[in-house]
Amino acid sequence: MISNTKPDASALRAMLLDARARTLDLARDLSGEQLLGPRLGIVNPPLWEIGHLGWFQEYWCLRHQDGGKLKPSILENADKLYDSAVVAHAARWDLPLPDIDATLAYLLRVLERVLAGIEQEGTAGQLGYFSQLAAHHEEMHCEAFTYTRQTLAYAPPISSLKPIQYRTGAWPGDVEIPGGRFMLGAFPDGNFVFDNEKWAHEVEVAPFRMARAPVTTAEFLAFVEENGYRRREFWSNSGWQWREQCAAESPLHWIKQGGAWMQRRFDAVKILAPHAPVIHVNWHEAQAYCRWAGRRLPMEVEWEYAAATTPGQADRKRPYPWGDVMPENGCANLFGAAGECVDVAAFAQSDSGWGCRQMLGNVWEWTADWFAPYPGFVRDPYKEYSEPWFGDHKVLRGGSFATRASLLRNTWRNFYTPERRDVFAGFRTCAL
Repeated sequence: MISNTKPDASALRAMLLDARARTLDLARDLSGEQLLGPRLGIVNPPLWEIGHLGWFQEYWCLRHQDGGKLKPSILENADKLYDSAVVAHAARWDLPLPDIDATLAYLLRVLERVLAGIEQEGTAGQLGYFSQLAAHHEEMHCEAFTYTRQTLAYAPPISSLKPIQYRTGAWPGDVEIPGGRFMLGAFPDGNFVFDNEKWAHEVEVAPFRMARAPVTTAEFLAFVEENGYRRREFWSNSGWQWREQCAAESPLHWIKQGGAWMQRRFDAVKILAPHAPVIHVNWHEAQAYCRWAGRRLPMEVEWEYAAATTPGQADRKRPYPWGDVMPENGCANLFGAAGECVDVAAFAQSDSGWGCRQMLGNVWEWTADWFAPYPGFVRDPYKEYSEPWFGDHKVLRGGSFATRASLLRNTWRNFYTPERRDVFAGFRTCAL
C-alpha cells in the first residue's frame, strides 16, 4: 500500500503516463469499423473518445487561462470535433475525425507539452491542478472505454498484467451499524476532490443493518427464476415502464442456453459465476430485487458511514474502508487485480471497520439517492462534470474491477441515470 498524498512533479508525471498507457492498451488492437462501432445511444465511437482525451488534456492544461480566455489548439477545428459539451452525441459518428495514427500523434504532442510544463513549473500552480484533473478524466474514460468494449462484444482489453482468479464463495449476512452524527463529504485537506464531494457537512444517521457483501449472481438468479421481471408489484411506475419498453427478462448480457444461464463477457459466453456480484443491472432492477427480497437500497450517507467510520470512532473518517492508505493491486478488485468480477468473499483485507467487504472495487453500487449538490455547492472550473446532472441521475458508490485505485476514496460519488445497465454496476442491500 502507498500513502495518499498530494502528488509532486514525479508522481503527477507517473499519473499522466499511467493513464495514457492504459488508453493505448484499450485502443491499440482496434482497427477498421471497430474504431467507430455501431450507432448506440449509450457509447461513444472509440475513435472519437480517444481524440476527446487529447482535447480535454490540451484544453485544461495548455489552453485554459485565468479569466476564461483560451489559447488556440495545436489541432485544427479541435473544439468542433471533441468538445463533448457542444458536440451532440449522435453527431460524433459523422465528424471528419482524424484517422487513428493522426489521433494518437495529437495525444502524444499534447502529453509531451504537458510533461514539459510540469518539469518547468512544478505542481503548485494551476497546471498541477488541471494535470490531476486530466489524469483522472482519462482514467474515467478508460473505464468507460472498457465497458464500451463489453457493450460492443469486442475482445477483452489487452493488458500486460496476469489476471488473478478469486473464486472464494459467498459472504452472506448483515452488520449492525448504530449510526450517529456524521460528517458527509470530503474535508478541505489539500488533496484533489471533485466539486460534488465538497464539503463535509454534519448529518444524523439512524441505526441500520447493511449486507456484508453485494448481491450475488446466484441471489439475483432466484429473483429472475421466480418471475421477478414479470411481477408488477416489485416495480416502481418508472421501473415498470422501462421494463416494458425494453422487454427485459434478466440482467443485460445474460443468455439462457440449454436450460443453463450464461453471461457474455466481452466476446465470450461463459457460465454464470454464482458467488460473483450481479453486474449490468440498473437502478430499477436493483430496486425491484429489493422489494422482492424484503430489503432496500442503502442511502448514500449510510454507504459512506459504513465505509468511512469504525466502531467507537464515528467522528473520525477514514479515506478508504480499510484505513488511511491507497490500495496497491491485491488489496481490492480494482484495475489490474483480476480483470473481471471476483467472488464477494474475496479480498478480506478490504473490509471496512464494520465488516462490509469490497466497498471499493468489483462493482459500482447503486444507492437510493438522486444525485444532488451538498449544501453550499460551488462548481469547479470544469462546470460540466457535476452540475448538469443534478436531479435526474442516481448516486453510485464504490468502484468496479475496471476502476483505477488512484481515482477512488470513500467520498467519491459516481452517478448515472436509473435506466443505465451497460456500466459495471451492482448493488448491496440494507434491512428494512
